Amino acid sequence: MSHSRNPDTPVANGLGDAGVSDPEPAPIKAQPEPMPYHASAAVVGKVFFDTPEGSNVCSGTAVRDPARPGQSNLVWTAGHCVHAGARGGWYRNIVFVPSYNNDGLSGRARQYASLDRIAPFGTWWADWAQTSSEWISEGAATGGAGAPFDFAVLHVRPPTGLASLEEAIGQAAPVRFGVPTRTAVSATSAWGYPAAPPFDGEHMFSCLNRPGRLSIRADQPTMYRIGCTMTGGSSGGGWFARDADGSLALISNTSIGSVSATWLAGPQLGSVAKDVYGAVSAKFAHAPGTT
Repeated sequence: MSHSRNPDTPVANGLGDAGVSDPEPAPIKAQPEPMPYHASAAVVGKVFFDTPEGSNVCSGTAVRDPARPGQSNLVWTAGHCVHAGARGGWYRNIVFVPSYNNDGLSGRARQYASLDRIAPFGTWWADWAQTSSEWISEGAATGGAGAPFDFAVLHVRPPTGLASLEEAIGQAAPVRFGVPTRTAVSATSAWGYPAAPPFDGEHMFSCLNRPGRLSIRADQPTMYRIGCTMTGGSSGGGWFARDADGSLALISNTSIGSVSATWLAGPQLGSVAKDVYGAVSAKFAHAPGTT
């Protein structure tokens, strides 16, 4: 973990106004999450993985599993946190750490902290990762190619002596698909562990903003875009909005951002995202320990 770096290369401002793009939003300063993180954001965590260039980091969210109510081992993140896209392959040694650095330790206190303070709910190694075929065939590190389909679902295996991820942390986020932009989302909160300067990747932050629209290509789904100063490393972190009953549900994840760190964009979760989610759920529906 200590040698992992931020993998993200932010895209340039003004990706194009084909389709339906709203004016670039004003930057919203990312706010630090109160500690301990598990008290208000237990489902949010940090994702570590190995690439041909070295160890990297993203963010992720523990989400519910429709095949295993109350016993989910699923994690939502970005496609580019599991697969290199059009010019690469799958990443290896992917691990999810919920409530990473739970007490927000810094400096020497962080350096010499015990593992149970850095990973209070353990380290959850992925035994399966799945993303969209669109990300695999089109995804690129810069320019936004494939970004409207930049999402992924992990299945993680419990550390020795622990039950499911959802049982270990006490909750998992519902995922909401097919939410239109602007008309149905009055505000969304993006969460993550930004790692590029001025952030250090050791602390959780969030941004709250009303989403606008960003079109990468006119023939692909429009993305959400919010003003936010989080940087690389926050990729894969969940975006949450309130349902009609007031409860929070995951509606997107951080995919791309501006080089000036003034905005972030995430994909709408439509039928392709729902299929990826359902496929991972179905694959492990009858895993050992299930009923």
